[in-house]
Amino acid sequence: MEEFGRYLNVIDVEATCWETAPPIGQASEIIEIGLCVIDAFTFERVERHRLLVRPQRSTISAFCTQLTGLQAHDVDDGLTFRDVCLALERQHRASSRSWASWGDYDRKQFERQCRVERVPYPFSSRHTNVKTAFSKAFELNKKLGMHEALEHASLPLEGRHHRGDDDAWNIGSLVVLLFQHGAWPT
Repeated sequence: MEEFGRYLNVIDVEATCWETAPPIGQASEIIEIGLCVIDAFTFERVERHRLLVRPQRSTISAFCTQLTGLQAHDVDDGLTFRDVCLALERQHRASSRSWASWGDYDRKQFERQCRVERVPYPFSSRHTNVKTAFSKAFELNKKLGMHEALEHASLPLEGRHHRGDDDAWNIGSLVVLLFQHGAWPT
């Protein structure tokens, strides 16, 4: 049995997007979920996962491909959003673990998509906005983007920015830094 509070899920989502407004009949949908598991006792990133989601009401635009590197054929064999939410719960204990994301976009996108698709929300209510925690810890006047925060902390960007698993892993390194400095909000 997992010790309560030992592990923290760091989540980053990529969603369908367009350079301007979405085409008529389409809406932003999650297409990739990156997950980094942090051991809150040892301050280490211990797992890294990537879940691809097959969009139901939108297509991947050229702009989205340029930003994320994802193309339609990458997500064609992905899970449905409902199945991904079940996997988050069953395989990654999403409803019992605390979790974190860079900003509130990921949480709000999940809430919105769960509501639209009538899928139970997979996460616990214990969410930490890492962007806010980082800004407070470093006494910054403005909130930085993830890449800027890595530079501010002299940490490398690992992988490709705007890829769910890479971004979750990088956010995880910022979470570990906050833990190590005693700056993680309780």
